[in-house]
Amino acid sequence: MTDSETTRPAGVNVAADLKWQDLRAAIAAGWADFKTMPFYGLFFALFYMLGGIVLYFGMISSGQLVWFIAAAAGFPLFAPFAAIGIYEVSRRREVGLDVSWPAVLGALRGRGNGQLSAMAVTVLIVFGFWMVLARGIFAIFFAQSGIGQESAGMLLSAQGTAMLAVGTLVGAMIALALFSVTVVSLPMLLDRDVDFVTAMITSLEVVRRNRNTMMTWAALIAAALFVSMLPVFAGLLIALPVLGHSTWHLYRRVVPAAG
Repeated sequence: MTDSETTRPAGVNVAADLKWQDLRAAIAAGWADFKTMPFYGLFFALFYMLGGIVLYFGMISSGQLVWFIAAAAGFPLFAPFAAIGIYEVSRRREVGLDVSWPAVLGALRGRGNGQLSAMAVTVLIVFGFWMVLARGIFAIFFAQSGIGQESAGMLLSAQGTAMLAVGTLVGAMIALALFSVTVVSLPMLLDRDVDFVTAMITSLEVVRRNRNTMMTWAALIAAALFVSMLPVFAGLLIALPVLGHSTWHLYRRVVPAAG
């Protein structure tokens, strides 16, 4: 089977010919959705941004600089869940359904079958695993200093630079794995009555069959979220909604509507 053909993971048709032009089209469609109905995206982005601000001031004020860096690195892992309501706005616009607050907020429950909750638990477990790994990496490089005695000066040392390099590599691998199983699965759980395992398999297959384009999309998301978090998370008010709407349109490109 060639890359331009279609494969069927777990009974779902998945396009395998995604190109850079499709990413541009998805971003353009996402921007159009946001401009047409900005208040929904701003609402969800505001809560996500406030979570980042609380995380920042809470951990920095208690002198946990290193753990804030680790937590901030994992913070984007929850962006797809913050965007669930944004996916629903694009979905309802696409099929001509009424877009209202009850309908959009109701999407946070998914299809009422508990599959979104199962995905959320999975991500929480992965995030907890990342924090444990981060503590282990810190202990390896600063075994004599002791956990809880970290400072900005430590990060500027040779050991600190090496620790950040290793932590960045490990964190990137975890983030990429989670991206691969969520980029399509979360929109799919809103769109189709499937279990979360089927949705994750479909997402993995999309990434596998469109590796270069999906890696580009992952890099764009990571860069946009990183830049948006720099000005006290304020940039998320724009980045999260646009990325959320765009992700829905990209999902629809690779997983056409049933029937």
